[in-house]
Amino acid sequence: MDLVRQLLSVFMVLALLGGSLWWLRRRSPARFSWPGGGKRNGRRMESVERLALGPQHALHLVRMGDRGLVVAVHAGGCTLIDSRPWPEWESRLPVEAKRAPTVFGAAQ
Repeated sequence: MDLVRQLLSVFMVLALLGGSLWWLRRRSPARFSWPGGGKRNGRRMESVERLALGPQHALHLVRMGDRGLVVAVHAGGCTLIDSRPWPEWESRLPVEAKRAPTVFGAAQ
């Protein structure tokens, strides 16, 4: 009986939190968004292209403001390979990469 009471208490707290979030999203002037579900407007960083080198190794071309960064991702972390002004990278990109950049934080 005690276990049922504890589980019911946890369920009620989670239901109250969920209901509060729903109410705040509907009624409040403050806006909440789910990760990866936001708008792209105003973002300064985007992943333009990714090249997988192996299961745990990849190269990323990232646009950050007016700069282009090449970042190596490996099991030990990340390493900055190169950083140049964005117009230098843009002239070398294939047409597909120019068309559809991916915003950082979105599922890939």
